[in-house]
Amino acid sequence: MVKATRTQWIKLAVVLGLYLLFLVWLRSGLGLLVVPFIFDAYITKKIPWTWWKQSKSPTVVTVMGWVDAIVFALVAVYFVNLYFFQNYVIPSSSLEKSLLTGDYLFVSKMSYGPRVPQTPLHMPLTQHTMPVFGGKSYLEFPKWDYKRVKGFGPVQLNDIVVFNFPAGDTVALGEQAVDIYRLRYLAGQELAQPVDLSQLTPAERRVAYDTYYQLGTRYINEHPEQYGEVVSRPVDRRENYVKRCVGLPGQTLEIKDRIIYLDGQPNKEPEEVQYRYLVKVKNRIPDDLAHELGISQEDRMMYYTDAKVYNMPLTARAKAGLLARKDIVERIDYAPADNAGGLYPMNLYKDWTTDNYGPIWIPKKGESVKLTLENLPIYERPIQAYEGNRLAVKDGKIYINGQETDTYTFQMDYYWMMGDNRHNSADSRFWGFVPEDHIVGKPIFIWLSLDNDRGWFDGRIRWNRLFTWVDNIK
Repeated sequence: MVKATRTQWIKLAVVLGLYLLFLVWLRSGLGLLVVPFIFDAYITKKIPWTWWKQSKSPTVVTVMGWVDAIVFALVAVYFVNLYFFQNYVIPSSSLEKSLLTGDYLFVSKMSYGPRVPQTPLHMPLTQHTMPVFGGKSYLEFPKWDYKRVKGFGPVQLNDIVVFNFPAGDTVALGEQAVDIYRLRYLAGQELAQPVDLSQLTPAERRVAYDTYYQLGTRYINEHPEQYGEVVSRPVDRRENYVKRCVGLPGQTLEIKDRIIYLDGQPNKEPEEVQYRYLVKVKNRIPDDLAHELGISQEDRMMYYTDAKVYNMPLTARAKAGLLARKDIVERIDYAPADNAGGLYPMNLYKDWTTDNYGPIWIPKKGESVKLTLENLPIYERPIQAYEGNRLAVKDGKIYINGQETDTYTFQMDYYWMMGDNRHNSADSRFWGFVPEDHIVGKPIFIWLSLDNDRGWFDGRIRWNRLFTWVDNIK
């Protein structure tokens, strides 16, 4: 064995020291298995890590040089994305005009503490599907339990948060834009005989909703040509969403006339919150005015030509700007609220709308809720799907893991997430609570922003948004 130099020992000390600090942060003893390999790479060199450099074939040296660089890059990206930060691009208008479609975000995993991967064997830079080739980009085995290492602090009220889509545990690949639970209930209601739910008892309503769900499940499974294959996904492989946290664990949330109330007190509205309006016009809104007021082409899509009315989301600034143009706009009225085809939970009989919703208590770790047939639909998904219990209702009585009960103590914290574009956001009003094990990270700043409504030489890059701190977007 060649005697190690002083430089080699120094390099080993630095690398090993950093690695051991990393393991202490992760609270992982399993990572100590790597220590002998680090020692060998720097000191003993028993394993020929760079054997290809000794090859007499230039082709082997060149090819393996590229392979070595690619593998190193993938491993580095893997660990950086898992534990420190990742890129995220805003795909939809649900947070406009706070975050815009085409904003590229630097998302910190350190803010709330990174999760140890539940599916550690996956292709870096993919979420669940291999690009080009299709198919899963991860292996189901091994699958590790949820564990989050220490971060800078918990989720705060009104934080903008990236998280895994809770209702994405099961997905119909042909209809991924709509969560499958909503699809099942809606399909079942179309297939079933009409029932006046207002005349039924809570127990009878549950039977009716269960019938809808079973009919819808069977129909979707029997029509793969319409819905595609139905697949399940582990927590960390579910689609990434970004919304604003408007409700914390233990708070009671209610929406009254569009305003969110927490424990009876109104929550501060985002500065760029949008609501949907009916805009009666004399002439179509010109592109230059729309651009000046931040109204996108998507915002103007719903235009009723005969009535000369736009059905569109507006910020307070955009609304005031349009009202000032008497030559174009006659009047602006609120668009009527509805339940948008069904709100969470889909199996609860209620008269809630997107503008008047709740009250609903947000589960908190260690706190208990008294269960009744009336509120069970609100909490059965956290109890079953997120915390892994068996739940059943027999003869009007509630059973959890085979035991009759009327209370449940939650094992995780939950959050309520909503978009700032209140009438164009699929959020907690539609699919419910976000469990703590679904929290991914916190957007820190916008490093690039592209306006898809404009050309590359006509303002496509939103220069004024580059390196904007997300915390400054209130």
